[in-house]
Amino acid sequence: MSKHRCGYEDGRRRLLRRIFAGILAFIILVLLVIFIIWITLKPTKPRFVLQDATVFAFNISSAGAAPYATAPNPNTLTVSMQVTLSSYNPNERIGIYYQNLDVYVSYRGQQISLAAELPPTYQGHGDVDVWSPLLYGSVVPVPPFMSDALQQDQTSGEVLVNVKVNGRVKWKVGTWVSGTYHIDVNCPAYIVLAVDRNNSIGGSVPGSGPAVKFPVQHSCIVDV
Repeated sequence: MSKHRCGYEDGRRRLLRRIFAGILAFIILVLLVIFIIWITLKPTKPRFVLQDATVFAFNISSAGAAPYATAPNPNTLTVSMQVTLSSYNPNERIGIYYQNLDVYVSYRGQQISLAAELPPTYQGHGDVDVWSPLLYGSVVPVPPFMSDALQQDQTSGEVLVNVKVNGRVKWKVGTWVSGTYHIDVNCPAYIVLAVDRNNSIGGSVPGSGPAVKFPVQHSCIVDV
């Protein structure tokens, strides 16, 4: 009985070792295939460039205390600008589907314009797409610290804004299309402000004054 049991245990251990070796070999094979595909395709994130920005209005309105109010009204910011964004697909064998892309302007981490939706686009190998959305925000409430910072920036004649793009992308290799991935694009832009006596640019009403076009040509930070 003991010899039979020992033989049974030895056979069981050999079977487990074979199963473990088979699983390990399968994992190594899958990783090797993934590595070969990665080396062959060399996937690279798309490259975004903020080419220029045309500013129609960029002004802050300081509101005092309202009648019978216990707290002062918040300061507001009005911005109207058109930007030119370009996207380049550097991959030789991978196409990119852009979906649900929203573009907006932020200042010191706060969104100051409505989001403009870009049309769904397929970008082939080495293709370049260019968009020129109009970004607009009217009397956006801003906290006191932000209005103080903006007043300082306007006094210095230069303000840093960020043009941001959020959306979804899919990768295409041959007939295979991947799942959906989130894309986040951040394009910093320094804009020189011609401040008038009302501490505004382009007049108090967006689009009422002369537009000022700034050639930016800044590369953007892209996260996928």
